[in-house]
Amino acid sequence: MDPEVVEFAKSFTAFVRAMDKAAEEATSELTEVGQYVQDFLGVPVDDIEPVVEQFPRHQVVDIDLALEELLTRYGGRRRGISGAHRNHADSMTDYLFHTFASFRFGGIGYERQATGPSSDRRVVTFAVGEARLDGVPLVWLQRAAQPRHGREQYTLEVMSPRSDTADRFLHELRETMARVSVMRGQIISFASDDFSYHAPGAALTFLPRPDVSADQVILPDGVLDRIVRHVVGIGQHRDELRVAGQHLKRGVLLYGPPGTGKTHVVRHLLSRTVGTTAILLSGRTLGLLHDASQLARAAQPAIVVLEDCDLVAEHRGGDSNAALFETLEAMDGLAADADITFILTTNRADLLERALVERPGRVDLAVEIAKPDLNEREQLFRLYAADLLAGGQLTEAGVRSAAERTEGVTASFTKELIRRVVINAAQAGRPPADADVDAALDEMLSDAEALTRTLLGGAGRPLLEGQPAVPGLAPDGAGPDWYLGFAED
Repeated sequence: MDPEVVEFAKSFTAFVRAMDKAAEEATSELTEVGQYVQDFLGVPVDDIEPVVEQFPRHQVVDIDLALEELLTRYGGRRRGISGAHRNHADSMTDYLFHTFASFRFGGIGYERQATGPSSDRRVVTFAVGEARLDGVPLVWLQRAAQPRHGREQYTLEVMSPRSDTADRFLHELRETMARVSVMRGQIISFASDDFSYHAPGAALTFLPRPDVSADQVILPDGVLDRIVRHVVGIGQHRDELRVAGQHLKRGVLLYGPPGTGKTHVVRHLLSRTVGTTAILLSGRTLGLLHDASQLARAAQPAIVVLEDCDLVAEHRGGDSNAALFETLEAMDGLAADADITFILTTNRADLLERALVERPGRVDLAVEIAKPDLNEREQLFRLYAADLLAGGQLTEAGVRSAAERTEGVTASFTKELIRRVVINAAQAGRPPADADVDAALDEMLSDAEALTRTLLGGAGRPLLEGQPAVPGLAPDGAGPDWYLGFAED
């Protein structure tokens, strides 16, 4: 081999080794943050492996409240970190050594998070905390989730020269979070997040508790009482049931055509259970049943509502349905004495997996919410036209006539009819009258309104000659292929 090539190879090898050594020495140097943490802990930081705990993003406020209480309890403090690429560091260790940037203490990161339908709180999203538990030093790094940077959950990394101190701190943190949780007693729904594929809906939305009285729920005699007795009554007698060794967790299935009032019944139940935590799942967020069940377990008494559950628990028919299995596992995984109610609504009970509805502890009460009969239609018209009746614009005779003409319609149809009566009269520049009810009925029952009528749960006829009616209006004996399923309560 050419001597010059050999000499170059030796020189290049020496250069690479020198660069490796220089890089190793550089990355072993502590940053300002690392030097402070090492001095506070009293041991070399590279001798301690951080204990990592991750939390769903919907627990951000609970974490903040719990850490604030622990800081007060142990006389600790928090500080922020500044430096280039602060949000790109993978772990706490990156902030302690000159791995790829120099970090120093700076301002604490904050953001506002909802704590209720009309309240919020400024919470810490990035900080380093320190405290001494019975004289033993402990340091932690808390960072909020950042899906854009690949961090899906809120992360807490704890360092202490004694591992039992770190474990104790995390145990006290979880206990405190459960006790101070802002989610307890609230009505919560998950919000969709397109940046987080693996955890859509991890953020929460707080909803005001509805105010729906029993006289606003029009059902056959005794039906609402059965539902309330099962959902509310069992919770009111939880102590007696536990003493007797009876299970508290329960499942209620509300089924029936679109627009009959299933969601309205749920709103009434929520208005009757003030102080109970309620988690609402529908659409894309039905896949978050596991998270919802964990939240319900921690914040019981609780209600978990799965609207249009057939979208999750559709009969397998030979194909594996992962969402169905998750539904069954979530319901079976709760302790028998857990005061948790699952309320499921569906337009297609025939599509539900039999195992979901037949086993006690999963669904032990199934109630059909059917289309109203003549008496119930009269009650619905009186409910939705109460102000017009009280003001004398509409008469009892007009209400009875409307009820007689609307056989086969649903509550949502009735509600829309009264709205149209008011709109049409307002556009004509006069108060509503019985004649407006007849005119609105003619309009909504006409062939031109066939699609709108079926969407609202009317009785309608087929859109095309020889074809079945759309959603929920197929002739007797028609298979599930006729169902289009795009109407809602």
